[in-house]
Amino acid sequence: MSRELPPLNALRAFEAAARHESFTRAADTLGMPRSSVSAAVAELEGRVGARLLNRTTRKVAPTLDGAAFYERCL
Repeated sequence: MSRELPPLNALRAFEAAARHESFTRAADTLGMPRSSVSAAVAELEGRVGARLLNRTTRKVAPTLDGAAFYERCL
């Protein structure tokens, strides 16, 4: 894992998506497009080197790594 801090926008997007279990609801909360939330989470996953959210058609849910990251960092 990189020692460099991830972008705040990516952390905010991950937190909102994990809390709401939805990119759409996270986007509504943050006032940004759904695609931007998804891209920010993907960027964060690339930086930490692990998948943080499982994506299904209508829902996202934290992975084990994502739940640990959420608890540790947010």
